[in-house]
Amino acid sequence: MFKWFGRSDKEKEVLSPNGNIKAIFILKSGRISYVVYKNDKIVIKQSSLGFNVCGEAALVNNFKLVRTQMKRHSETVELQWGEDHFIDNTYTEATFYLTEDKLPKRIMTFRIRVFNNAVAFRYEIPPQPKFQRISIKDELTEFKVDVNSTVWKIPAYQPDRYEYNYERSSVYDLKQSVHTPLTIRTPNGCYMAIHEAALYDYGSMTIKLDANNSLATDITPLSDGTKAHVDLPFQTPWRLIMLADSAIELTANRTMYALNDPPIKDFSWVHTLKFIGIWWAMYVGEWTWAPGDRHGATTEHAKQYIDAAVRLGISGLLIEGWNEGWEGDWLENGVNNKFTIATSDFDLEDVASYARRNHIEIVGHHETVGFIDNYERQLEAAYNYYAANGIHYIKTGYAGSMMLINGRREYHHSQLGVRHYQKTVELAAKKHICLDIHEPIKGTGIERTWPNLLSREGARGQEYEGGALSPSHACFLPYTRLLAGGMDYTSGIFDLMNSVKRMATTLARQIAYFATIYSGMQMAADRPFMYEDRFPKVFNFIRDVPTNFERTIPLLGEIGEYYIVARKDRESEDWYVGGVTNESPRRAHISLDFLDEGPYKATVYSDSDDAHYRDNPFGVNIIEKTVSRNDSLDIYIAPGGGFAIELKRM
Repeated sequence: MFKWFGRSDKEKEVLSPNGNIKAIFILKSGRISYVVYKNDKIVIKQSSLGFNVCGEAALVNNFKLVRTQMKRHSETVELQWGEDHFIDNTYTEATFYLTEDKLPKRIMTFRIRVFNNAVAFRYEIPPQPKFQRISIKDELTEFKVDVNSTVWKIPAYQPDRYEYNYERSSVYDLKQSVHTPLTIRTPNGCYMAIHEAALYDYGSMTIKLDANNSLATDITPLSDGTKAHVDLPFQTPWRLIMLADSAIELTANRTMYALNDPPIKDFSWVHTLKFIGIWWAMYVGEWTWAPGDRHGATTEHAKQYIDAAVRLGISGLLIEGWNEGWEGDWLENGVNNKFTIATSDFDLEDVASYARRNHIEIVGHHETVGFIDNYERQLEAAYNYYAANGIHYIKTGYAGSMMLINGRREYHHSQLGVRHYQKTVELAAKKHICLDIHEPIKGTGIERTWPNLLSREGARGQEYEGGALSPSHACFLPYTRLLAGGMDYTSGIFDLMNSVKRMATTLARQIAYFATIYSGMQMAADRPFMYEDRFPKVFNFIRDVPTNFERTIPLLGEIGEYYIVARKDRESEDWYVGGVTNESPRRAHISLDFLDEGPYKATVYSDSDDAHYRDNPFGVNIIEKTVSRNDSLDIYIAPGGGFAIELKRM
């Protein structure tokens, strides 16, 4: 029931199914706001809601409640691929139908869902007389947390998009807008992450500290200064607050996917993929993207890599630099990229045919450099070209600080950027093509609706090795970026002491990434000879670890310190465990009580006692033993190190 504070003032409690989380919707003096509690402790103080609208009065005052609708919902959601096969979608929903009590008497709906581990809400604006289209100047949603809370963040509106090192600070010290997911620990010990779900045709939400010391939404603007132009009816993305009692518990939150719709068509043709690539050899200077004496993407090299993929037991091959447009300063000359014209030394039809005969999937490559006008002119022809040659996977790239859309420079994360990324996903689905998007829009769970979007980048990956990554980086990701879904981290680099790209990891850590950093398209990124000739026994884990899991159980960890996770294969009874640490060594005591009954053959890949990411990165031990769910393992993790365990049901 509503509590009454006067003729028009009301508040309504909405409880999670287990009663541990409570959201309160407040209507007072014509303004709407909300509060969130967890275990009877306040985590979001009273926070304002509404919009500033261009050319109209703000949608923030003079509201009155027309009616309220409550419901309970409980179902198990099946995901076609991912870290978990099934996720819980149980919540209490309250829908508040509002109207202004003064002219022009516009109407708006506020919908809130309270889960056992999250709160989500969105605005819904139906069409109405003299109000068919709106231009949003600002979204006024607040998340008022204790300013003494700790946050882990990366800056927004920077040239390298999401590709920055995570930093720890307090809410009070946030001086600029930051990206979501924004991970927070409150003084009373609650962990939360502020994010969004189901982002379509709207600017990405960033967060900033406003003059009232509230965390406020800052929607990525268009070049005209507005945040979005929308036709009615319209609904915003879900504003999502994930909640947990510990950092490791937070990493298991899958509410983002539950807030997205089920697939709208048959996606049975979509399959996850593990692949190698003509890629890292360019990064270490052996080959080039551009044509010339050291060109990487030649017909000869491609066939050699296809043969290597067959020998290694890997299903796919990425080929970068195959098309015209890489000459000169490609970052400035992206308008010259041709997506249906190969270089003179690369025969795409011949390579694709050779790959099909050897049962290897080609991962095509489109580097747009953010020149969207140029890309969209060629988009359908480019996808048709790949489809005609049996290419079902594409890695797209959007390097560059801004996008060129309709002749104007726009943020990747603006409404127009979001709209473009979605256009590629939907067109790819029509052509039965799966995507791995680099320099992407952040994940908001749309992979549930569009399963052909298998992976994204969206954070610093291993191309930043060589000085720009520290061992702690991969210990931040599970608690921050990876809350937004899988990431193509380009793992599995074994050439750790290359003078061009000196890695800040141990060898065991490189294979641990295949368990700790999930991706529906998982790249074994080094050159084949490093796997075949140098460390074939270590490579066995990369070959065997799945890319699709039945269940994921985060085991141990702290933000920026370490992370240990167990995952069960979707196609067998086998489990895979991975762990990474920062610059500090540690011992991990791992209970195997997550296993089913019966014996398992454990193959443990771990750092040697003298391993160190700087001094001895190649120190690795491989042991085999029989274990059961009653056993535990004690594993040493070296500075900058990691470990991986394969547990095969006997």
